Amino acid sequence: MTTRYFSIRQISKKILSLAVSPLLITACTVGPEYRKPEVAAPSSFRSQAADAGAQSFADTPWQNVFNDKALQSLITESLANNNDLRVALSRIQQARALTDIVRSEGIPQFGYQGTAEGGRGASPENDSVRPVTFGNFTGLLTAAWELDIWGRIQHANEAAQANLLAQHDVRRGVMLTLVSDIAANYFRLIELDQELAIAKESAQVYKSTLELFTLRYEAGRDSRLPVERAQSAYDSSTAAIHDLTRQIGQLENAISTLLGAYPKAIPRGTPLDSQAIPETPLGSTTALLQRRPDILEAEQKMIAANAEIGVAAANFFPKIGLSAFVGGQGISIASGTTGFDVWGAAANLAGPIFSGGKLEGVYHQRQAFWDETVAQYKQTILAAFHETSDALVARQTLVSRETAIQSQVKALQNSADLAMDRYRSGRANYFEILEAQQQLFPAKNALAQTRRDQLIAVVNLYKALGGGWTPDEQTPQQTAENLVRVSDTPEGPKP
Repeated sequence: MTTRYFSIRQISKKILSLAVSPLLITACTVGPEYRKPEVAAPSSFRSQAADAGAQSFADTPWQNVFNDKALQSLITESLANNNDLRVALSRIQQARALTDIVRSEGIPQFGYQGTAEGGRGASPENDSVRPVTFGNFTGLLTAAWELDIWGRIQHANEAAQANLLAQHDVRRGVMLTLVSDIAANYFRLIELDQELAIAKESAQVYKSTLELFTLRYEAGRDSRLPVERAQSAYDSSTAAIHDLTRQIGQLENAISTLLGAYPKAIPRGTPLDSQAIPETPLGSTTALLQRRPDILEAEQKMIAANAEIGVAAANFFPKIGLSAFVGGQGISIASGTTGFDVWGAAANLAGPIFSGGKLEGVYHQRQAFWDETVAQYKQTILAAFHETSDALVARQTLVSRETAIQSQVKALQNSADLAMDRYRSGRANYFEILEAQQQLFPAKNALAQTRRDQLIAVVNLYKALGGGWTPDEQTPQQTAENLVRVSDTPEGPKP
């Protein structure tokens, strides 16, 4: 990476040249020009080639990705009430107010000033002293304007604007994370529902087996050992029911927090087995760089850091300004009132001569911060491709895993049925029945978990690609103009 800074030596030479020739005092912006670091993005995602002509499913609104009506309702509620999103909105408003503050420094400032005073004194007259009452009144209109010759205010504006856009990207990132977290937790919830149904089914089966073994033991046809083993299996499934009930309650509480609500029951919609898994075309790798909120935020931080270098460079140069006042003054004494106009104008020049290394230290600190933001930008891009590749690997391998587990469940179900038939006919012992049952129900749980993981892989891929927003949606200028145009209510801004 080529460093694009002004050295302290270069800045010193510029100051000396200005001292030699006052005619050079013209508009001359100092500081490095922003150039986006070049990043060579791969032509395709690992594990799946990217078709540059295909539209990514990340461009699809979340309402069309998640078709479960109950899930859509939960996401809508969270976007309306989530407090993390309200924090992000508040920070956008703070950043927008900061841009107004910074921009005001380059605009002529007007004010007013007035004074009124009175008093009582003595005036000699002939051989006596006569008391005299007097008053003084002044009213002025003032004006001041700093000439932004070196671009200090311009660079400060660029930094504030970049911060505003970065906060907008933070808000988008919060929204994307919120949508993804609600969806992922919802899929975990309906998967736990299915595990609970499997646990109740297993408890019923183990109870029937226990009753069968108990009858045979009481009839003297078997020992007590099968009864104890069946009792243990039944108790294990009953404990699983209580554990799953606890997990469901705690997960509902977590989802409630994301909704911005106190703990409550969460409504369900489509069962796990009936959830549709959408197609997931990826689009181009370059679209990922243009869509992910964290990458866009990191770029705005680079822009702001570059502008701050310009502010630090401009601080080596004098500040030049104009000021003026106009008004009137009146004096009232016993003999009458006298008034007259007053005005004045001035040019101001103020700059550093020796700061003990403070200006140099600030300049070098902001150079180093620029390097930091560049490294963070590149690392954010690497993390984006890492997350996308992880989601792709999961998306591909889980399909094959589900097929294999479905076959396993079918075989284990047949095995359990055959073992029961053989036991009733006296051709098998209790161990075959319990072994088949104890393998069947964990396999059913594994099948449910794999189905859940497939749905979560889609959620993770949607998030990794920066889903829910099209890169062509707005230009940066349009985004800046429309950032905080949200309706404000007594309760606060709404997303």
